[in-house]
Amino acid sequence: MPPESALPGGDDLVARDRRCVMHPYAAPISSAPLFAVERAEGVRLTLTDGRELIDGMASWWAAIHGYAHPALTAAISAQLGRMSHVMFGGLTHAPAVELCETLVALTPEPLTRVFLADSGSVSVEVAIKLALQFFIAQGQPEKRRLISALAGYHGDTFGAMAATDPVNGMHHLFRGALAQHLFAEAPGPAFDAPWSPDALSSMAALLERHAHEVAAVILEPIAQNAGGMRFYHPQYLRELRALCDRHGVLLIFDEIATNFGRTGELFGCNHAGVAPDIMCLGKALTGGMMTLAATLCTERVAATIAGNEPRVFMHGPTYMGNPLACSAALASVRLLLASPWRARVSAIEAQLRRELAPCRALDAVADVRVLGAIGVVELKQPVDTARVQPAFVERGVWLRPFGKLVYTMPPYIIEPADLSRISEAIVGVVSGI
Repeated sequence: MPPESALPGGDDLVARDRRCVMHPYAAPISSAPLFAVERAEGVRLTLTDGRELIDGMASWWAAIHGYAHPALTAAISAQLGRMSHVMFGGLTHAPAVELCETLVALTPEPLTRVFLADSGSVSVEVAIKLALQFFIAQGQPEKRRLISALAGYHGDTFGAMAATDPVNGMHHLFRGALAQHLFAEAPGPAFDAPWSPDALSSMAALLERHAHEVAAVILEPIAQNAGGMRFYHPQYLRELRALCDRHGVLLIFDEIATNFGRTGELFGCNHAGVAPDIMCLGKALTGGMMTLAATLCTERVAATIAGNEPRVFMHGPTYMGNPLACSAALASVRLLLASPWRARVSAIEAQLRRELAPCRALDAVADVRVLGAIGVVELKQPVDTARVQPAFVERGVWLRPFGKLVYTMPPYIIEPADLSRISEAIVGVVSGI
């Protein structure tokens, strides 16, 4: 029998949480502000005390259709009645096949093979292993390093951490235990700035010196997100594609945060009209309903691995291809494509540009930038989240600042009035910093 305090109603939910729950990027034993959610619907979170918050984070950028969308809940319910899960080793099912067919049709043409994983970080691990095994299959096991970029972020598992900015990223504590990769200067210039021919000089120099030991370059296309919310010029990707081809190095695009319309194009790389050898998808893939990610690769990569010993790709998550998650993803992608998503994202971009502009005049602000459904106010000093987050809650919005950044990545379905409340809250709270 559990203790009385563990039973529903036996104690305050936040107090019970603090006794046993660990939260992401928080102290294991913490008194930081914490808010209990009773339900989520549309763009609103209802707290257990009855307060309603407009969600400006889309559940870490995933809930692009808002919460409890009937098309997504219906898809999961229907699938639940047929099959909740079955192992993917030696078996297949319609939701997984239809999803993979859909992703191949939507992504740039050279990508033909799909590996389904259960989180964005794992999809990056899969991408790295695909690149390494591609060269092992060709008798080039020495090509086992990666080139990444400063200000980049690729996830929290060990392979993904090793490809994340080792100095200003979130994983410097583990640097000594991680594979040692190479890091070029952060991509530039800014998205809407004039192109600079020397923007790739750091990347080009690394490839020139290290191509013999490098399997792949991994990069977030157009928008570096958790590493600093930086938006860079599409020409960078075009030049990088040519550099990788010249040096015999694979190109991995980590689209986990930029996929499915967030930057104004269906995929970030579409801004540049280039395709990678390997692509990672996640977050918005299921509309925030369930955890699922995908790694796509070209036929060349797949055929090379299949044609050489051990002739199998050495990875296999237990919940790979989960039918519930695949059904949610199919419903989310179809819902997105049937909606005026491009017009919605464009309208969000225009409104955020207009309504966040007053922050430029504030002494505490270093920069204001907007791309697609991403609005960023960068401060000169780190944000005191313990003080700032409750201030946003008091204004009726949910935002989660980090580092020097106060930002919003709202659901695409957000109405202008609700988006204005988010903008007004950002301007108001930042004005008091």
